[in-house]
Amino acid sequence: MRHRTLGSTDIPVTEIGLGTWEIGGDWGNVSEQEGMEAVTTALDSGIDFLDTADVYGDGRSERLIRRVLDTADVDPESITIATKAGRRLDPHTADGYTRENLEGFIDRSLENLGLETLDVLQLHCPPTDVYYRPRVFEGLEALKQAGKIAHYGVSVEKVEQALKAIEYPGVETVQIIFNPFRQRPAELLFEEVKRRDIGIIVRVPLASGLLTGVLNRNTEFAPDDHRNFNRDGSAFDRGETFAGLPYEEAIEAVKQLRPHVSSEMTMAQMSLRWILDHDAVSTVIPGSTSPQHIHDNAAVSDFEPLSNETHGAIRDLYESSVYEFVHHQW
Repeated sequence: MRHRTLGSTDIPVTEIGLGTWEIGGDWGNVSEQEGMEAVTTALDSGIDFLDTADVYGDGRSERLIRRVLDTADVDPESITIATKAGRRLDPHTADGYTRENLEGFIDRSLENLGLETLDVLQLHCPPTDVYYRPRVFEGLEALKQAGKIAHYGVSVEKVEQALKAIEYPGVETVQIIFNPFRQRPAELLFEEVKRRDIGIIVRVPLASGLLTGVLNRNTEFAPDDHRNFNRDGSAFDRGETFAGLPYEEAIEAVKQLRPHVSSEMTMAQMSLRWILDHDAVSTVIPGSTSPQHIHDNAAVSDFEPLSNETHGAIRDLYESSVYEFVHHQW
């Protein structure tokens, strides 16, 4: 498994990490055993970067990570854990992003994870107004100085939010959606993060399963799966579900992508390799509870870059079939 440096944190992380939203909630019924097996499989595959959040199953994913690390045959200090805070606010407003509230969330995550210091703490897709409040970032800096977090960054919905966030000198990482169906970050944002040495963590790399190629118009999702209840953004940002694409158009785009998938890899692997071919990316965090899929995802780190022809075909497909639905919204 190849490593890249997570921006100015100087932490080497595997190119493929594990996102743990799926083992926390909003993806249908996932047992604790399945969740722990997913984390264990990731570690066995060489993955050393785990991404989680305090609201994934109300802290469930953080606690499952701790249980695995407490028993796994691996040095816990060799594993980097990035978690998030802010979405526990109710109501979720910019005014709630005080140092006191964030410190409370951080203390809870420290307990869930069994840590004294969080490796990376990310603001969890806060309202846009938060990025225009220096006191929020001053609060994070104070918590860093207090030893509760080692590094901090942001998880964003929109490119514009990321561009504003990296103006604060303490922000070292940005987590953002980026995949063949969400290509806008590769423009100005990636230029700016390279210039400022900011680590990029790519989430939703497979567009909620679209880019696995196994979904179709008749696929049914469980009532508690966000791919069922959040297609219109009624629960949280619509861009988190199917990359923001209307489902019918998304299935058609997948159909157009299929002829460009090499016989030597799956569509999911091609999509992950496409992301890694952008050198601004530090790590990609696909989520899965399937051991086979986790192994397959990890293997992509050792694949050769895609050809210029394939990159061109993916760009053409994006511009003809996807761009109008997503490009200027996120």
